Amino acid sequence: MRKLLAYPLTVLYFICFGLTLVIFHPIQWFCFNVFGYKAHKISVDALQFCLMKCLNILGTRISFNNTHNIPTNKPLIIVSNHQSMYDISPIMWYMRKHHVKFVAKKELGKGFPSVSYNLRHGGSVLIDRKNPRQALPAMMEFGEYIESTNRAAVIFPEGTRSKDGKPRPFKTKGLQVLMKKIPSALIVPITVNNSWKTLRYGKFPMGIGNHIKFTVHKPLELANFTDKTELLQQVENTIVEAIQV
Repeated sequence: MRKLLAYPLTVLYFICFGLTLVIFHPIQWFCFNVFGYKAHKISVDALQFCLMKCLNILGTRISFNNTHNIPTNKPLIIVSNHQSMYDISPIMWYMRKHHVKFVAKKELGKGFPSVSYNLRHGGSVLIDRKNPRQALPAMMEFGEYIESTNRAAVIFPEGTRSKDGKPRPFKTKGLQVLMKKIPSALIVPITVNNSWKTLRYGKFPMGIGNHIKFTVHKPLELANFTDKTELLQQVENTIVEAIQV
């Protein structure tokens, strides 16, 4: 019965989701090209809020638990497990005061209204995961940008999303590059739970009635760790131990 109900709700969700992306694409273009970064940032924040509200059609609830007073005058490296594309908007919205930017695969840089435009023009970095000669310089430049602007870099070290919620081993090379290029950063571990359930039946229909939960863990001062391997392991353990499968 639950899956049967998911079919019409998914159709309605896709309509609203698609319209949101299409409507915000020219809004982003106008804001960026006429008023610059600040206006573009406002339009992107509004887009994330609307995308989250679209999920309400599926009966999806989102909780974002952040009990930490994270300063805005320091760069952040946000490290999170990855369960679905629906991890992204809540992080962008609830951490918006930190100007969140993403490490994303290059395939997302074209073909997706609003999303591709923001990735190309909003300060995120697009990397070719099969081409280290492109990815490494791009990551280094991205790290320097985050360090100089006191913004936030989000990286999903698993490399790809977990389809059943069970965490994949972290690939830390990209994270190590960011740590080297953003020496004054705070490392902010985030655990995502239940996001994978939005795709429990596959792409159609979507899962309904889910409660996606985000937990922001205590930030760690990168400069306080001489052993970066120990820090990486601590961050991974913190994230993984809070995953509920």
